[in-house]
Amino acid sequence: MTALNDGVGGADGTGGADGVGRQPLDADRVKHLEFIQATIARLGTNSFLVKGWALTLGAGFLALSAGQKSGTVAGAGVVPLLCFWFLDAHFLRQERLYRRLYDAARRPDSTVEVLSMDVRPFRPDAPLYRAVLSDSLGLFYGALVLTELALVIVLS
Repeated sequence: MTALNDGVGGADGTGGADGVGRQPLDADRVKHLEFIQATIARLGTNSFLVKGWALTLGAGFLALSAGQKSGTVAGAGVVPLLCFWFLDAHFLRQERLYRRLYDAARRPDSTVEVLSMDVRPFRPDAPLYRAVLSDSLGLFYGALVLTELALVIVLS
């Protein structure tokens, strides 16, 4: 039994408690949804790893610049943080695009080609700037960048 097609509906497998409602998905559609779910999970893992590297690198630059009392070292730490911010925003945008693909593919009357991983039709709905300026990324990377910039000002 999978969460995608069994155990959610009536005894006749149509999805509704009274036999009226959603149609069961065929095996290819279920496999397609599993592929999309795996991609979303992988993107989430990548985002988590990027945040770990950004925090480690940011802390390293902060410690090094404070130890050497060098605003230049602190300023140099801003560049990789901005790169990690952009990379993380890319992963977040891709995750949003695949969530939209999943939402479209899960419907029985879907026009999404089975086993297609093409997210291009959803790109206008999820621009990169929205991911860059999202609350989660803005707070995390904004705090790191502002800390680095504050140290540049203090040490200069």
